Amino acid sequence: MKVLIVGAGSVGASIAKELKANGHTVTIIDSKPEMKKRTDLPGVRWHIGDACELSVLRQVHPNKADVVVAATGDDKANLMVSLLARSEFGVPRTVARVNNPRNEWLFDDSWGVDVAVSTPRLMTALVEEAVEVGDVVRLLTLQAGGATLAEYTVPDGHPVIGYRVDHVQWPVDTVLTAILREYRPITPDEDERFERGDELIFLTAKEGEATLVEIPEIFNA
Repeated sequence: MKVLIVGAGSVGASIAKELKANGHTVTIIDSKPEMKKRTDLPGVRWHIGDACELSVLRQVHPNKADVVVAATGDDKANLMVSLLARSEFGVPRTVARVNNPRNEWLFDDSWGVDVAVSTPRLMTALVEEAVEVGDVVRLLTLQAGGATLAEYTVPDGHPVIGYRVDHVQWPVDTVLTAILREYRPITPDEDERFERGDELIFLTAKEGEATLVEIPEIFNA
């Protein structure tokens, strides 16, 4: 997946680092030349300039990105980047950082924002979930309880479609906690059947987190 991140501060760098570690192609654009000297982001592509200027954005080809992340500390800049990414370059998905909660009402489709959020790890998960249907995406880690919340979206034509929940044996220490279907949460009762596009929400113990990779294999069995 190709991701363009605007803003190389602590939030943007955190998202870039995690996405790069997960195997994605990451480009960062920032207006401060000194940001390019960071040594903690190996393999990340850099571009120096003001992303609010259309001519600067054109140089990094946002139209080739799967997701644009506006992660600066300026809400106005994040809104402008999202709007340009959507209206001028047709980017499929935009994720924008909200710095001031009072501005949250502005971060909607009218400004080209698909997802507005402020937590770096959750932003990373939403960027991945935007395009990674059929793969397990870790949403967040519950540090106090030592558990991980993860999501799996059932793709078209998947063999699990039509199966009942109680017909699937989940990995050890993993619980199906909810099904999101057409933006509605559904309790995963035993007789509930899986449908195309279902977003399955799992909770797993920290020591059993590695078993999450088994979920796609279980469904394809």
